[in-house]
Amino acid sequence: MSSSSTEHRSVRIERPAVHVAEIALTGPGHGNAMGPDFWREFPEVVAELQADRSVRCLLLTGDGEHFCYGLDLQGMAAGIGPMLEGGAAGRSAIADQAATMVRGFDALAAGRLPVVAAIDGWCIGAGIELISACDIRLATNDARFALKEVQVGMVADLGGLGRLPFLVGEGWTRELALTGEPIDAGTAREIGLVNHVYGDRDTLRAEALARAERIAANPPLVVAGIRQVLDGRIAGSVRSANREAATLNGMLMQSEDFAEAMKAFMEKRAPEFKGR
Repeated sequence: MSSSSTEHRSVRIERPAVHVAEIALTGPGHGNAMGPDFWREFPEVVAELQADRSVRCLLLTGDGEHFCYGLDLQGMAAGIGPMLEGGAAGRSAIADQAATMVRGFDALAAGRLPVVAAIDGWCIGAGIELISACDIRLATNDARFALKEVQVGMVADLGGLGRLPFLVGEGWTRELALTGEPIDAGTAREIGLVNHVYGDRDTLRAEALARAERIAANPPLVVAGIRQVLDGRIAGSVRSANREAATLNGMLMQSEDFAEAMKAFMEKRAPEFKGR
C-alpha cells in the first residue's frame, strides 16, 4: 500500500491493508521522543485520518528500536524555558501548553477509529499516555514501560493518570506514577496494560495488523458506536484529571526541584530534590 503524500517530521503515514492506516512515530527526537514537531503534527494527522472514510482502523507503531522515549525535553526546552520564570503568566502558559499538547491524544481516544498499538522496546512517559488512549495494546518480550514524569519533577498531564486506572486499576496506576520505575512486558500483560506479548517485532507487527484488519471488516458505524460508549464512560474523569494535572504543573515546573531535575537530566546524574 502507498504512504501518505504529505511529509511529516514526527510521524509517517502508511496504508498497510485495505481500510487500515498506520501512524508510525519517527522522531526526530532520539527514541521517537515527542518534541514540537510531534505536538504540532499529531493532532492534524489524527483529524485527517478520522475524516477519511476509507479508513476504518488505525495501527500505531514506532520506528527503530524503541516505541517512544516520551517527551523530548531537549527539543521542548526553548519553548518551555520562558514559562518557567514568568510568574502567574508562566503558570497559565504551562497549563495552556498542556491543553494544546493533549488534543491529539484526546482526539485519538474519542474519534470513530479504533487504534491498535504495537509496542517494541521502551515506552516511556507520554508514550504510555499515548497508548492509554488506544483500544488494543500489543507488545514484544523486549518492551519496557515507565511513567517517569515524577522523576523529572512533573505530574503526568496528558491523560495517563485519567485513563490508566480503567486499564490497570488504582494500585498499579499509583505504583507506576509514584515510583517512575519500569515494568517489563510480562508484568504489563499481567496487569492489563497490554493484551498480548510476542517473541519478536515481526510477529508483533503481523498480529497487530491482523487485528486491525479484523476490526476494519466489521460494520464501521457500529465500531464507532462502541468506541463512543466506551470513551463516554470515562471522558469526564479524564478531562478533570488533565485539568488538575496541568494546573499543578504550572506551579511545579517553576519549582527549584524541577530546575534540579532538568539540570540533572542534562548532566546525566541523579537529581537531589529539596522539596521547594
